[in-house]
Amino acid sequence: MSDKKVSRPCHHCRSKSASAPTDTSKIHYEKFWLYRHCSSVQQRDRQAQKAGQLFSGLLAMNVVFLGSAFVSSMIFNKVAITLADVWILLSILKVLCLFWIIYYLLGTSRQPHAVLYRDSHAGAIWIRGSVLLFGSCSILLNVFQIGYSTILVHCKSRVEIVFPSIGILFICTQAYFLWHHSKDCIQVQHNFTRCGLMLTIATNLLLWLLAVTNDTLHVEIESQLREVERRFAGNETTLCTCPNTTICKVFQKGYILLYPFNTEYCLVCCSVLYVMWKNVGRRISHHHIPHAKPKFKLQGVVFGPLLGTSAVIIGACVFMMYQIQATSLVPSRQVFVIYYSYYIVLLPLMSVGAVIGTIIHALEKKELDTLKNPTRSLDVVLLMGAALGQIGMSYFSIVALVATDPRDLLNSLALSYSVLLIFQNISQNVFVIDGLHRRRVGAAAEAKRAGHAGQHTVPAELPGQEETTQGSKQEHSQTPPGKEEDTREEQNREAYSQRRVSVLELGQEIRKASLSYIHIYSHLSWRRRVLREISFFLVLCNIILWVMPTFGAHPLFENGMERSFYGYSTWFVIVNFGLPLGVFYRMHSVGGLLEVYVTA
Repeated sequence: MSDKKVSRPCHHCRSKSASAPTDTSKIHYEKFWLYRHCSSVQQRDRQAQKAGQLFSGLLAMNVVFLGSAFVSSMIFNKVAITLADVWILLSILKVLCLFWIIYYLLGTSRQPHAVLYRDSHAGAIWIRGSVLLFGSCSILLNVFQIGYSTILVHCKSRVEIVFPSIGILFICTQAYFLWHHSKDCIQVQHNFTRCGLMLTIATNLLLWLLAVTNDTLHVEIESQLREVERRFAGNETTLCTCPNTTICKVFQKGYILLYPFNTEYCLVCCSVLYVMWKNVGRRISHHHIPHAKPKFKLQGVVFGPLLGTSAVIIGACVFMMYQIQATSLVPSRQVFVIYYSYYIVLLPLMSVGAVIGTIIHALEKKELDTLKNPTRSLDVVLLMGAALGQIGMSYFSIVALVATDPRDLLNSLALSYSVLLIFQNISQNVFVIDGLHRRRVGAAAEAKRAGHAGQHTVPAELPGQEETTQGSKQEHSQTPPGKEEDTREEQNREAYSQRRVSVLELGQEIRKASLSYIHIYSHLSWRRRVLREISFFLVLCNIILWVMPTFGAHPLFENGMERSFYGYSTWFVIVNFGLPLGVFYRMHSVGGLLEVYVTA
């Protein structure tokens, strides 16, 4: 029987060797159990990664649906589900996130071989700075809320003091976690880390949803009270109002001023946490690691900063005029005309710049960067998704204005504003996304060429400097030793000559810097020069367009045209979901445009 068992495989091997005699060893090697096991390890890792992402995604989806049900019930049925119930649910989620973050900081990240790779594209300095800035404003917001609730403790619940207290601890811990670990590609405890990250993302999304809806109710009540004051001036109300004290009004005004930063903080944290979630278990190869990280340098731009600074200054003046007049009981029609006119002038300039930049990208014919980059993929999704807020509001406004009276001056300005805003968002998205996918030209050869040319253009010494130093040396050699008065005179001459040389050296350094800047600007190709000018101009324009709606300039609601067409509650929902996305879009566009500027 043993001979038969041996003869069968040998007969099979002989039949195979007749056609391909060199493959016999390969056939026996493929049947070896260790080779089969090793070949399936990579496939098993991919399956485990997909399973972990699916499970953690389902966890976040269920948490978001549960919280959304609570928030929606609070809006539509305030008796059964109150705001305090929503705060209790969010406090529980914050505490769970705090436990996981502390465990990650003290346990997971300190294990051996936990962080073998770090994603250089994740956690850019501007987005981590945004986390710190918006986090600081959110902490102040919670402090004002605690102070305001403490003063009105006789008519407010204890939850209104406990919830912001937990919020301060949550914001501080999360900001520290994102600042130090946003680049981590964790290699241990994959599933637990993914679930913790997704739970934190879901908590931030629910906090953003509550902030948007709570702001809606706050502005609605404030506007209704304003209308009541117009009709019944002098009548007192029995609501839980702020007493006539300075500290209470400071808390109230500070809370209203800092409220928009809380929504931005939640959105920024969600984007950073999502990149960390995508990087769990990721192994970065050598060709993903950049050899020379590009840095931001204000070189090669002249007209972009000038035009952008002018837009910022004019926008700040328009914003202050709007804030002074629009917050009064009867806003003047003229302030809306000035506000819309500013946008109608600025938006076409931004659109034309973005279109020219896109055309230059097409003419450059650079290679596209096709390497896997979760940060860049998220940037593209966030740019396109956040732009839907302003685009959606613009289309709703266009329908309302066309259906009412488009020939009116204010209506025609608002209609032009909405159309130009749509075109500007689309053209800027195309320009930024196209620029993010372009490979950066190696700057080493250019720097070497600029340095070599700079040696010929910048003189080594200024005229008269060598003569001054030689004259001081001759005076030093001619002084007779042994006399105190002569020694003092010699020291005075040396100090004077040193001061003169230091002034000359300062002038020489200023001249070198000026010549170097002019040389770099003149030696840049016209395409790169135009791209940098356009990028810097758009950066400054997006900054002022971020500042104006963030600090309270909301003409889409204050003018009352769309509100009267769609109804009070419906237009409030549209505006308060679209405005935070629009503010986030402007802030995120600044980061994308800076990346395009650096890589141009």
